[in-house]
Amino acid sequence: MPSKHDGIEKPETPHGDAALAESAEKPHVRSQTISVTIPASREEELEDDDVILDDVAVNPAEAVIPPSRQGPAPQAASTPSSSAKKSSPTRSSAASGQPQNGTTSATKAAAAKKNAPPKAQTPTKDPVSVGPSPAMESNRASSEKKRAAPVTPASPTPEAEQTTPQSMSARQTPNGGAENAQALTAERLLDDRGSRHRAPDGTVQRALYAASGHLINLGDSKKARARKELTHRIAKPFSGSARFVPVITRKGGVGKTTVSILLGMALADARDDRVIALDANPDRGTLHDRIGGQSDFTVRDVIRRKNEITGYTEFSTLVARDETRLDVLASDPDPAVTTAFGDDDYGIVATLASQYYSMVLTDSGTGMVHDVMRATIEHADSVVIVSGTSIDEARLTSETISWLESNGFAQLAKNAVVVINNRSAARSIVNVDELEAHFASRVRAVARIPYDPELASGSSIEFGALRGATRRAARLLAASVVDGIPTQRPALTAR
Repeated sequence: MPSKHDGIEKPETPHGDAALAESAEKPHVRSQTISVTIPASREEELEDDDVILDDVAVNPAEAVIPPSRQGPAPQAASTPSSSAKKSSPTRSSAASGQPQNGTTSATKAAAAKKNAPPKAQTPTKDPVSVGPSPAMESNRASSEKKRAAPVTPASPTPEAEQTTPQSMSARQTPNGGAENAQALTAERLLDDRGSRHRAPDGTVQRALYAASGHLINLGDSKKARARKELTHRIAKPFSGSARFVPVITRKGGVGKTTVSILLGMALADARDDRVIALDANPDRGTLHDRIGGQSDFTVRDVIRRKNEITGYTEFSTLVARDETRLDVLASDPDPAVTTAFGDDDYGIVATLASQYYSMVLTDSGTGMVHDVMRATIEHADSVVIVSGTSIDEARLTSETISWLESNGFAQLAKNAVVVINNRSAARSIVNVDELEAHFASRVRAVARIPYDPELASGSSIEFGALRGATRRAARLLAASVVDGIPTQRPALTAR
């Protein structure tokens, strides 16, 4: 069958020594190629990228054919001219897309790919060499523009981003800024192997750890983890001046001083900073009598020596300290002198205490209208209101919340913590759950203190000697109070 290239006059190909000489003088021959992809089925269509004109320098000695494109080894070496003569009709037929001798164009394309001579490049499409034409020149110019354009690196896939390791030192905060000191946590920096060699917290866990020769470490028990989490809440750090928490009530005999001591001990036992409890009770307060430590000084001595106190050393000589490191500043035993302790006096003591303590608790006495109450409430960051389990005691507690709301302390009332203190071993006929539900509708948190004979005795309190349920209740109260205290507060100025 005649081909459209039969009329084209082919240049004579040099043979033998002449061919070797010419290849030595011109090791690189410029050729023009066009890459064409033959669709495997009728559903496939040729796209613009399937036809790419290229102009490359070919070195026959360096041409590499991919293994998937290599045909069977030639039986005998043939000259370049014979190879060109044999492959030209096939390539022409494949390029024209016409069948020959009853075969389809796809079969001819496969034969052309099998018999095609090696090329310098390794394209993904099978090249077919044809003579230059105006269309080829146009495609060549377009290809050169593509090669000249800057190559933009492909963005990494999500899978690549997830698998790429990132150095700890290269981590940044979500907003792109540098990390602060809070990012250097123990969980991040400490080797996990060290924790496996620490004895777990818990009776069964510790016994198994010891019996196995330190080989089996189940970790802390659920109860121990809860206790540590509670300690973490109580030990929340503050910045700025001291935080003031008065303990108040409208009715005497509900255990206000006991609650003040329990709260102070739970705070001092869990926190690393200093905690002090001031006795501002105008009726001969007993706060000093409920701790083991003793001191002969009172709030009146602090006021008299205010100009001599220049540091914590001088202030600490005027307070009593118990086993939990809670400091207590007693009230004057003389009722007449205690009554003279007014708002200005409380302001002096509060200002000095704020310089050396992180938290200042105030046992403010019974009632809401005595001389120290106004200054106590004005300094407060949070307030604890104590209630008994009887109906009249609960009503007076609810009225205390109403008094705060109606006297300009509505936000303090909303942030308050109500403590229901059970002082009797007998089962109360009052539904305490209903009491708690009522107070929960008016304040931020409600806590319960169970009956404990150590507390009911009226003697000095040892925190470690209390029942486990009592200690846990005191710690829950302390955590509830700390949760509602602001993290920032301006420093007080001396009056």
